[in-house]
Amino acid sequence: MDIWGKLKAIFEDAPKEIVFKDEWVAFLNANLPLYGRLPAELQERLHLRIGEFVTTTFFEGCNDLELTDEMILTVAAQACLLVINHEGAPYPQLNTVLLYPTAFTATSESLGPGGTIIKREVKCEGESWDNGTVILAWNSVQQGATNIFDGHNVTFHEFAHQIDSLDGDTDGVPVLHSEAAFQTWAAVLGEHAEKFMDRVRRGRKTILDPYGATNPAEYFAVATETFFEKPKQLKKKQPGLYEELEKFYQLDPASWF
Repeated sequence: MDIWGKLKAIFEDAPKEIVFKDEWVAFLNANLPLYGRLPAELQERLHLRIGEFVTTTFFEGCNDLELTDEMILTVAAQACLLVINHEGAPYPQLNTVLLYPTAFTATSESLGPGGTIIKREVKCEGESWDNGTVILAWNSVQQGATNIFDGHNVTFHEFAHQIDSLDGDTDGVPVLHSEAAFQTWAAVLGEHAEKFMDRVRRGRKTILDPYGATNPAEYFAVATETFFEKPKQLKKKQPGLYEELEKFYQLDPASWF
């Protein structure tokens, strides 16, 4: 049985009662300093969510990467932190996580003159696919998890795309639970996104990574990274955006720092 299969079997035996092993806690403390800042009750809830995630999501190492418990748990912990207080399965449409040792090659398509399709190969640290697959470069996962102050976290970014796509469209508007919530989300994030993109166009400094100006989906993913890694700065400089993300994720990361 492979590493993922063994870990899955452990969680499946007693997913609700299992005691999270000390060595697993050590992995999270070493690789994800944000974990150590969580209140104890959130840590316990995260352990349960990780168990749910591992039992429903297939992990595979690519390009000769040999998976370890540490790798699987480091990815799972970050993915589950985003949905720790959401109801239901952590990622109901997710099937597979593919891990590469370093940046991997992907094909990018764009429209050229006369409607021609131009294909080019690009190096990627992560991708999120609508068919229920997330692809990550392990070294980028480690770097993003270890530095919790730079606003860059490829795991948060790609799993934010998975959350975004739950309604069938990866468009920067995740599933919300009322018409009023949709209206507030559109008004607040629309206003903030417009100002952000204007600053990027003018070459001004922004708290969010300029990549978020690519499109609404990337804005939501980048805003998610910032919410978890620069929460105090975001809350101070863009309180309206912070409040919407706080309501959506049902978390207040600024209180952890």
